[in-house]
Amino acid sequence: MRTGVERGNALDPRAAAGPGAACGWLALPLGPYSLTRNNVAYRLRSIRPMLLLARTPKAWPKLCQLGVPALPRSPGSKALPVTRQLWSRQGQPQGPGLRARLMITALIGAGLGGAWLAMKAEKERGQHQRRTAALRQAAVGQGDFSLLDHRGQARCKADFRGQWVLLYFGFTHCPDICPDELEKLVRAVRLLEAEPGLPPVQPVFITVDPERDDVAAMARYVQDFHPRLLGLTGSPEQVAQVSRSYRVYYSAGPKDEDQDYIVDHSVAIYLLSPDGLFTDYYGRAQSAQQIVASVRRHMAAFRSVLQ
Repeated sequence: MRTGVERGNALDPRAAAGPGAACGWLALPLGPYSLTRNNVAYRLRSIRPMLLLARTPKAWPKLCQLGVPALPRSPGSKALPVTRQLWSRQGQPQGPGLRARLMITALIGAGLGGAWLAMKAEKERGQHQRRTAALRQAAVGQGDFSLLDHRGQARCKADFRGQWVLLYFGFTHCPDICPDELEKLVRAVRLLEAEPGLPPVQPVFITVDPERDDVAAMARYVQDFHPRLLGLTGSPEQVAQVSRSYRVYYSAGPKDEDQDYIVDHSVAIYLLSPDGLFTDYYGRAQSAQQIVASVRRHMAAFRSVLQ
């Protein structure tokens, strides 16, 4: 007959899997040895402190840290050690640390960001090359011209070879559009001048009203904008020739009682490369900052075709 102690929960495997088993703290392989009264009493004394701790859930983490002695051996048998396995508090093996996960995420993000920037830059380069090729096919600014600057010196297209040029066509009696566009042009020139390492840009103003805009009138007008702004004028035939070359439309309106008139003309700022070739143009919708960005891109991509 089994004793009362043997019938108790202390030897029932289901009791051994009680509150303390949630930590996975021990397994009791009973093995083939004799369960004598002395052995049972010894085991009860060995695990009694642990069972007392297991009554309180707050003590379970401490219970997981306790060492358990080997079970006593019966005559003719070896001592059976109590196996123990400690796990993390969550009961699962630990994965990579937070720092490692953040580093992996940052590396992946940097790689994706770099690929996106490279694709964007390649797309912009392709668009820039297609636009440049299309503008060159337009054959704008072909041929030479012969004009006088606001100091009375003869000027031709070859005089600007080796320089970047921002060119505008207008007239000195223009009430608003021409002053606004010239202000935008010289503002872009000043912004480019402020960037170290960039070549200088020559601002040029060509009149489409040669009857009123002689050398003296041009000299008075250009001094109000920029010290390097160069005003060019000439005979009606010379002005007509250079205007046709750059496809500039202009037409003088009717004169009023004071013999004053307005000249209707196309509005655009032209960019010429150091080869003297038409490279780009900017309408009224473009700001000075946008012109600067475009000129900077053209400067970076420029390769002379005359060498």
